[in-house]
Amino acid sequence: MKHGGITIKSHRELDSMREAGRIVSVAKVKLFEAIEPGVTTAELDSVFEAEIRRQGAVPSFKGLYGFPATICTSFNEEIVHGIPSDRVVQSGDILSLDVGAVVEGFHSDSAFSLGVGEITEEQRKLIDATRESLKAGIGQAKAGNRVGDISAAVQAYAEPLGYGIVRQYVGHGIGRDLHEDPQVPNFGIAGRGPLLREGMTLAIEPMLNLGTWKTAVMEDGWTVVTADGSLSAHFEDTIMITNNGAEVLTSP
Repeated sequence: MKHGGITIKSHRELDSMREAGRIVSVAKVKLFEAIEPGVTTAELDSVFEAEIRRQGAVPSFKGLYGFPATICTSFNEEIVHGIPSDRVVQSGDILSLDVGAVVEGFHSDSAFSLGVGEITEEQRKLIDATRESLKAGIGQAKAGNRVGDISAAVQAYAEPLGYGIVRQYVGHGIGRDLHEDPQVPNFGIAGRGPLLREGMTLAIEPMLNLGTWKTAVMEDGWTVVTADGSLSAHFEDTIMITNNGAEVLTSP
């Protein structure tokens, strides 16, 4: 069923999305445990894929739009869509990981950033602020609110701290397709945008930069970086709208 072009999931469909979210949550823990200086991002890609397949899911990203891997691995000034490779994780890196899985035709999508080994206070604050801005957005994700309430909450948390909020890449609806309507920007005006209804599912994903909000794409055609080379962080959860607030489907 759709309202204004946005799909409302049935109870059975939501159960599939809950299972996809549960599997992603477990696999994120495995991924977190594998991250250390010296590991390659290709090895991390293998860890995540092996875990979700062990539990009966398949990757959301592999082959989507031609993407060549299971997860996205982005370092430091890289915002999103970095391709796993033989690049070695080093102490002092910010590593952002974007992951997803499909169960019975339904997707879940999640991302997190972490500091590897010894990081600076500036890096830690950026990571913490991005995580907290996601929480602020999720806090407004409830039936009767509008998409703009989520967007405005993220912006109200992040902008006073001086961070650049990425504008070209935004959150989105999610379900049978990884990217569905509506778009969920990380900036906007409260009370505007599509009405949130029980049974809608969204992926909310703030990306904050230490410098400008502007971005560029690397020569590989995938990896998005900050236009000024400043550091970036990224957090994302798949959530379901209920009358009592958001049910987070991808949280351990």
